[in-house]
Amino acid sequence: MDKADRLQKLLPNGRGVWIPIDHGASDFPIPGLKDTEGVIRSLVAAGVDGIIAQKGLVDHYHHLCDGSPTSMVIHFSVSTRHAGPDTANKVLVGHADEVLARGGIGISCQVNMGSPNEARMIERMGEMSRQALHHNLPMFGMVYARGEHLDPIEGDTTGGNAHAVRLAFELGCDAAKTVWTGDSESFRTIASASPIPILVAGGPSTGDSRGILTMVRSALDAGASGVCMGRQVFAHDNVEGIARALVMLVHQNASVDDALHACNL
Repeated sequence: MDKADRLQKLLPNGRGVWIPIDHGASDFPIPGLKDTEGVIRSLVAAGVDGIIAQKGLVDHYHHLCDGSPTSMVIHFSVSTRHAGPDTANKVLVGHADEVLARGGIGISCQVNMGSPNEARMIERMGEMSRQALHHNLPMFGMVYARGEHLDPIEGDTTGGNAHAVRLAFELGCDAAKTVWTGDSESFRTIASASPIPILVAGGPSTGDSRGILTMVRSALDAGASGVCMGRQVFAHDNVEGIARALVMLVHQNASVDDALHACNL
């Protein structure tokens, strides 16, 4: 399998439902991840395209994806809640040469744009992009515009988020994660900032199925290519149901009401 085949598996026809479950490395215990195996089984049953996790989880649980459309991506950035002022500084904890051996088919890493350690994180993402190139692996960028030094251009209705996805593209990422800005016009600016697929995040868990799906429907209609949504899914009371509903929205262009009804939400 070459890079193009791996990208097609993770983003069939350029669209994807990705569920990050890397949160346990940064903060634990947290709702939804105490039964990691159960969550993964539910996501696989729902037919999500990608699960993003730290390398230990991918190594241990990738076999649960065997024979399914779901693949795993290794997230190589980490920090913990105990790092004080250094909490936003995501360091690298691996190399592309271990991805396939551990059962993954892609790489993910993070930059917190505007943080005091932004330059180091950009350098790390550039290095992971180089490694991904030489190992024929897709590269995913979680680039957040949220640091204390964030300084968006005057009139930027995206609050720096269009710049964030542009940064991911320019560093060689094949897809990037962004946030819903609250309105379609500003989100269209983000979606048009680069030619790579843009996946929308979910934010903190709310348990509000209609609210989650309504936001995703709005993002898709404004140019998103899918979702990269963690806590709203793995901490949901019905993990498989909300994940199936997201698959319906992204891959079947379903309405919110149809997805809610079909998935018993």
